[in-house]
Amino acid sequence: MARKGENIYKRKDGRWEGRYPVGKNARGRAKYRSIYGKTYAEVREKLLPLKANSCQYQESGRRTVGALLEEWLAAVQLRVKPSTHASYRMKADKHILPEFGAIRYDKLTVLMLHAFIARKLESGLSAKYVSDIVVVIKSVAKYASRVHGFRNPVQDVILPKIPRTERKILSPKEQKTLCRRLQKHENSTSLCILLSLYTGLRVGEVCGLRWGDIDFAKSRFTVRRTVQRIRCEDGTRILVDSPKSRTSVRTIPLPSFLMPFLRKLRGKDDAYVLSGSTHVMEPRTLQHRFKAILKKAGLPSVCFHSLRHAFATNCVALGFDVKTLSEILGHASVETTLNRYVHSSMERKTECMGLLKPAA
Repeated sequence: MARKGENIYKRKDGRWEGRYPVGKNARGRAKYRSIYGKTYAEVREKLLPLKANSCQYQESGRRTVGALLEEWLAAVQLRVKPSTHASYRMKADKHILPEFGAIRYDKLTVLMLHAFIARKLESGLSAKYVSDIVVVIKSVAKYASRVHGFRNPVQDVILPKIPRTERKILSPKEQKTLCRRLQKHENSTSLCILLSLYTGLRVGEVCGLRWGDIDFAKSRFTVRRTVQRIRCEDGTRILVDSPKSRTSVRTIPLPSFLMPFLRKLRGKDDAYVLSGSTHVMEPRTLQHRFKAILKKAGLPSVCFHSLRHAFATNCVALGFDVKTLSEILGHASVETTLNRYVHSSMERKTECMGLLKPAA
């Protein structure tokens, strides 16, 4: 016989139903799931371990979202790069703490997060950036669940859909115009732009390249560091760090036509190729110089990173196998290479369609 409080009862169809809690819904109310059986005893036996598991969550008491966020930031600092931690810190200070910092963690709901997402999107922030902010909040919730045993109140939050946009790159004709101008002005800026266009270097990687990283005898170089400006407590600072990921540390063969240019400008091993000294130049400066060169050459304005995209697209058109291209770019998987860095022009599509012949 069912006992009061067990949440087991007999249905009109003759089966027995048992309910057990599985957290809270978007409004903060308890959510339940049901199991069924032919007898009360069967359902009660099934329900005991499920109820025990649902009671594993600890009460978060008066802990605030802000307190748990700070705790997570301190813990995650032990395993992420300084630039990544600085990015988390910035998102926390600028977006998360002003909105949720003082709220008790157990009062946080999915509806709150969805309203937050809507406001940020309406303010003009991109779906990708808003998604990154929410991922930080979800990471804090996972940490609180794993370390403290707190219920995860935001596991059902739906991230905004990120529209896929095609990155604008220079056409083959425009690339030739750019290269002719760079070869007329043989300086470190021209050299670094050519290196990005013909080896796929990221802007931070080309800023961090030293002459000692180049093996002139074997016509190749090794990517060992990247440069970026990050936020810190007293403002911002330039950080010279290891590349983006483990696969980003790589050795790349150099195209033979770049070697005379490199030899002509060759400096001391400890000097940076871009700055020509032991003082590093930040990516923003190179980006500004690149924009100015495009303007003087009468070319459309594109971002520096488009050179990396152009390199990948050109390599595929030339017949590079995707695995080789992926390793040159420093990607962990070929899917990243194909999905993000290979662009097909209308001319290329027309050329490929022209290969089709009618059936004999």
